Amino acid sequence: MAKSVNKVILIGNLGKDPEVKVTASGTPVAKFSLATNERYKDKSGQWQDRTEWHNLVAWQRTAEIIGEYVKKGSKIYVEGSLRTSSWDDKNTGEKKYRTEIVVNDLVLLSGRGEGEGASRAASAGGNFDQRAPEPEPAPAHSTGITDEDIPF
Repeated sequence: MAKSVNKVILIGNLGKDPEVKVTASGTPVAKFSLATNERYKDKSGQWQDRTEWHNLVAWQRTAEIIGEYVKKGSKIYVEGSLRTSSWDDKNTGEKKYRTEIVVNDLVLLSGRGEGEGASRAASAGGNFDQRAPEPEPAPAHSTGITDEDIPF
């Protein structure tokens, strides 16, 4: 069977404060909407803006972090996967569908005064450290390659 991929990457702003609840089994879950914007030229050459709204859900520690640090207007980076659920409408009997993004990784991009808190990274593992790794020192026996050493 061929490999398949279900991956979504978004950078956008929250449309409203996230809704954080706890399931009956005690698992935190956050639901929120994210707006992404696209700017394009129409047929007449005029610039147009288009906003796309995405429904997202996060679980466990990521949901807790969203509830604590994210609010309406916050800019975030998310990685996740698409999940579609269906149900029958109680009133009409019509089949309804909802597609949402299940968040696997989250980076808070808003600084202080833009949304809630400083920039922080969060994942299911609770990693908050966004600092760039310190470069490793060059080995003592470094060869010092120059442009002349490159054969093309």
